[in-house]
Amino acid sequence: MRALVLVVAILSSLTLLPTAAVGQASVEDAVRQAILDQYAFQRENLRDMPGTYSQEGSVEFWSSGGLLQQVPPEMLREFEFNTLTVKHITVIPLSADAAVAHMYVEGSVHMKGLQPVPNYLTRSTLVMVLENGDWVTRAAHWSPIQGGAGTNQTAGTTN
Repeated sequence: MRALVLVVAILSSLTLLPTAAVGQASVEDAVRQAILDQYAFQRENLRDMPGTYSQEGSVEFWSSGGLLQQVPPEMLREFEFNTLTVKHITVIPLSADAAVAHMYVEGSVHMKGLQPVPNYLTRSTLVMVLENGDWVTRAAHWSPIQGGAGTNQTAGTTN
């Protein structure tokens, strides 16, 4: 009987746990999966996945250097080849509909109309927001890692 009371007490206390931890885990998982899905789509289809960017677009610093870029929501790049993969994704939930993701991106990529980048290796920070049930990019900062290279994309080459 004592064991039964103990089990009931433990189970009852579990229902009192804050739901924030559960919500935080689901935000982390959902953002991580959205990023993985976007990169898998790019590799398989040699183009960006539609709906990747916020309906307000994205504000970004690109790995090619230069000034802040305004990326329109409809921007869809096409690739000659793309082996880019993401590693070590760390998601920091800010709320139920906003999060920051840090990650590394590496591989080879050739955007149509640009020079190929055989040793793409960057650190990335994405600000992701939940819009219409999808996690999309609202802001990003890409910076090359020593020994790797960023893209050669410029403001005039949004393809």
